Amino acid sequence: MVMSAFSTVLVANRGEIAVRVIRTLRAMGIRSVAVFSDADTGARHVAEADTAVHIGPAAARDSYLNIDAVVAAAARTGAQAIHPGYGFLSENAQFAAALQDANIVFIGPPVAAIQTMGDKIAAKAAVSAFGVPVVPGISRPGLTDAELIAGAEEVGFPVLVKPSAGGGGKGMRVVHTASELPAALASARREAGAAFGDDTLFLERYVLNPRHIEVQVLADGYGNVVHLGERECSLQRRHQKVIEEAPSPLLDDATRARIGAAACDTARSVDYTGAGTVEFIVSADRPDEFFFMEMNTRLQVEHPVTEMVTGVDLVEQQVRIAAGEKLPIAQDDVTITGHAIEARVYAEDPGRGFLPTGGDVLAVAEPEGPGIRVDSGLKSGTAVGSDYDPMLSKVIAHGADRPDALRALDAALADTAVLGVTTNIEFLRFLLADAEVAAGRLDTGLLDRRAPDFQPAPPGDEELIAAAAYKWVRGWARATGDLWALPSGWRVGERAPTTLRLRSGERTDHVYLTGTPTSASAAVEHGETHSLAASLDGDRLTITLDGVRTEYLIAATDGQIWLAGAGRTALVEEVREAPVRPDDELSGDAELTSPMPGSVVAVGVSDGQRVDAGTVVVTVEAMKMEHALTAPVDGVVELVVAAGEQVKVGQVLARITASEEPQP
Repeated sequence: MVMSAFSTVLVANRGEIAVRVIRTLRAMGIRSVAVFSDADTGARHVAEADTAVHIGPAAARDSYLNIDAVVAAAARTGAQAIHPGYGFLSENAQFAAALQDANIVFIGPPVAAIQTMGDKIAAKAAVSAFGVPVVPGISRPGLTDAELIAGAEEVGFPVLVKPSAGGGGKGMRVVHTASELPAALASARREAGAAFGDDTLFLERYVLNPRHIEVQVLADGYGNVVHLGERECSLQRRHQKVIEEAPSPLLDDATRARIGAAACDTARSVDYTGAGTVEFIVSADRPDEFFFMEMNTRLQVEHPVTEMVTGVDLVEQQVRIAAGEKLPIAQDDVTITGHAIEARVYAEDPGRGFLPTGGDVLAVAEPEGPGIRVDSGLKSGTAVGSDYDPMLSKVIAHGADRPDALRALDAALADTAVLGVTTNIEFLRFLLADAEVAAGRLDTGLLDRRAPDFQPAPPGDEELIAAAAYKWVRGWARATGDLWALPSGWRVGERAPTTLRLRSGERTDHVYLTGTPTSASAAVEHGETHSLAASLDGDRLTITLDGVRTEYLIAATDGQIWLAGAGRTALVEEVREAPVRPDDELSGDAELTSPMPGSVVAVGVSDGQRVDAGTVVVTVEAMKMEHALTAPVDGVVELVVAAGEQVKVGQVLARITASEEPQP
């Protein structure tokens, strides 16, 4: 149904959330406007919108965070309203005020609600007045270190040091004893000041075995407030959510009703309108006791699990409320059906300490089927760089109950692949298989405790043979009509195998193929000989190895072969035969190469400087993470890059010429 209030809505975001909002706008008959930076010229959200406006360079501060540019794009395209998605300007009170001044509707809460809930100290005071339980602590504006130290004993150790501004875990410190507190306050102030421009701190009692549970609320402009149940968000890495589900396996019906009522009172405390999420901390040891943490005055990343168990389109309700409509449902109309679980797919390498990754997406496989939903901003050709958040997509599964949903999500992730970019998909499946996760015994530290146990599955013969078969079959196809060019191994005497040297992970081996694609033998160095048949149709490679048929999605570039099949994704690289040289030609010299795509944010030494092993030479930043590269040996530095440069994975940043002389 076309809404008379809005005929055109601008989506002030990018990636999967922009695609998701555009989908609902299209279903409502509303014209969508996308905005894009230089980095997103060919992005999926740009292609799917009805029209799109360029708003600036790749850097977010010059494009997606540029309030004037976004407002100008709305005016230029006749948009009556703006949906901010999440992140970027979604909780920016200055942005909401600018839209008000421009007579453009902000699809979100009032400016005053954003301001109050954006200040954690003010938020605690507001909800406390409505009887919402808060974590015991000391929280008032302008607390000095001396006041915080004096009040800590009354709060009770362990305490949690928290910045009043910002989020994402920045500036938070868990302190177990009084002696640790002064240093923790000093470092928390530095980090909060640098991240948010505000170093105001407060203290809360640290809840042991904490679980992170949040409640979705909807509120209209007529005083109606409802909640749509809770979400369990305890599986986090460094305070960033990874897997979320609805409902929580922890709460009973009585607690669920109480926490939902508290969430509605939280919304009423600031005259909230629109969709919002109230976050609570719950002790796994005392699940009937919950405390308010904060309210997110926007749509949440994990909103799809709520939509799948309630059947309510939250984006549609946001748009309708912003257009002045009443909520179409009362609390008694809300029902929870089955269970839903969501996994976030990130551009990161769990096998290398979750370093951010990047590259050009060569091909994408996304699951389909009953109960499966994918919110994605990906398409073939998407450039994944270091300018924005590393989340690429979300895979969501709905089942009749929690075990059913867990099985469905694991199967959906097995069918998910992003060729060209290393992702965390294998780690997600590792986490879902954990006994504690399966049993619902969760807490916010579980993922970080399990992460060190993760080891990427070693590449098998099958992946190496499939990669070799891809190259071999292509050679046969190119040589059609030219007998001398056929890679058949023909010679006087017995056939010679086609030989490729391939590397996958820590493994490098030769692969030998003999015969024709329809009837061949294959062997990996020092291994058995297998029967093989292979065929290639576009980006689909089918191989039958010893009678077992497997289909791969496959793509290749610059000596790399990416393939996805049989539930996993592998990167196989062609390797030149290593040159042989005497040992005395080797030296202790070293090169420092970038472990991720990003920008050089600091250079700690001068060109030509003598350094000791362990000295920080260059620091690279990508996707909100810094990585310091240190000299592996004593020696003299040759700098190859400067601060501010953009670098690629594997790019040489500096060279160290080894020396035994000490640094002066």
